[in-house]
Amino acid sequence: MQVIRKYEPSDWEAIQEIHDSARKMERRKIFETERLILRPWEESDAEILFKYAKNPEIGPVAGWPAHTSVEDSREIIKSVLSAPETYAVVLKESGEPVGSIGLMIGKVSTIPLEESDAEIGYWIGQPFWGKGLIPEAVREIMRYGFETLGLAALWCGYFDGNEKSRRVQEKCGFQYHHTKEGVPCSLLDEIRTEHITCITKEQWRCKQAL
Repeated sequence: MQVIRKYEPSDWEAIQEIHDSARKMERRKIFETERLILRPWEESDAEILFKYAKNPEIGPVAGWPAHTSVEDSREIIKSVLSAPETYAVVLKESGEPVGSIGLMIGKVSTIPLEESDAEIGYWIGQPFWGKGLIPEAVREIMRYGFETLGLAALWCGYFDGNEKSRRVQEKCGFQYHHTKEGVPCSLLDEIRTEHITCITKEQWRCKQAL
């Protein structure tokens, strides 16, 4: 005979603590590469985020406006950069967050995707362009996406003229898939052309074996 246990209030409190702890662990997911730590954004990062994200050479090419104040950056941390699988790109040598990277899985993506696929988005502050830091971060997130999350394919995109982003994708093994015309950038009130790239889990595995 199955025994049905009656839970006391203290039992429910313990269960809730376990769930809360699991959620906190999820939020504190951290990755490490040779030069970088990838960790969740914190509100205390607002000032340094503003330092880099206020540069008009950063956001507009990726489809978002330059940050206008530290408070603006703080609100973006709370409303945008707090999304699941979104990480600050932090330099090991200084502990300073200098960019951002994230996975947008399935319907969360700006590209219509299956739940087994995800889109990678990223940016890094202008002083760190050309140092290979974002490819380093992207490769780690690719490893996590394929090995841990079991994703079937990863997608990426860049707007027409964003050659730096295109080169990052090429370095990381993404291959051209298609071009979308008339893509609305609502944050900038613009219409753009976007080029979409992709890499499958099998293609990624083949590259790892080389």
